[in-house]
Amino acid sequence: MGWHAQLALDYRACHGRTVLHFTHDGPLRVLKSLYPEGPAICHNVLVHPPGGLVGGDELDITVQVGAGAHALVTTPGAARFYKSNGQPARQRTRLRLAAGARLEWLPLEAIAYNACDAHNHLEFELTEGAQMLAWDITALGLPLAGQAFALGRLTQHLEWPGVYLERGLIDAQDGLLLDGDLGLAGQRCLASLVLASGTPLPRSTREQLLDGMHALLQSGHGSVLAGVTAPNDHMLVLRALAPVVEPAMALCRSAWSLWRGQLWGLRGDMPRIWAM
Repeated sequence: MGWHAQLALDYRACHGRTVLHFTHDGPLRVLKSLYPEGPAICHNVLVHPPGGLVGGDELDITVQVGAGAHALVTTPGAARFYKSNGQPARQRTRLRLAAGARLEWLPLEAIAYNACDAHNHLEFELTEGAQMLAWDITALGLPLAGQAFALGRLTQHLEWPGVYLERGLIDAQDGLLLDGDLGLAGQRCLASLVLASGTPLPRSTREQLLDGMHALLQSGHGSVLAGVTAPNDHMLVLRALAPVVEPAMALCRSAWSLWRGQLWGLRGDMPRIWAM
């Protein structure tokens, strides 16, 4: 039997302050609420004490952000999908934003270790006036430690029901996908940053956000291959490939900071936990 853990976060706006109420079951916790930007924005860190998932483990995370509330959620370290024992390891995350809510979903990377059987599922829904910045960063193996992703598989699912769906299966023995020019081109870290809006973004706003990101990408990010698109009126998506996590993460942080400023007029200072 694997570990089964559940965590439900419920953010509410109360007299200009975002307050968190939560419930949990199993080895999944949320640390103390912090307000480094003032009472309107609640920062939280999610902690999974076992440190990783093996076959049979399941993590279920639900985040509800109420009308007018603003939350930023991150993690202190990478999520790890270890070698499978014949069963899949699953992480499911559901994000729900009410009218006028804002959410920044910024967990550190997930690592798919050799011979894992991992399922990483992220689903989100936004109502009128809600906006979200969320990223998903995945490393295949540990190349710098000589631990290649030679066996195993990773299933990724990113969905806004009725608006957007991205689903893929990465099999470690699919050389055409991992190394082909039309696949991952030999890169072992893939990242996506999503900007989503419950209300359609005006064309002028989309163009401003795209132009800003194009300028950032043209400023140079070493070994990262990246591009940005607007798949519909509600979303912008930045995608990146890199040989290892660090350059991809650096780009995502810069991009998050840029869009945060353009969209909400907020500074993009890194949460303190990232520097520890």
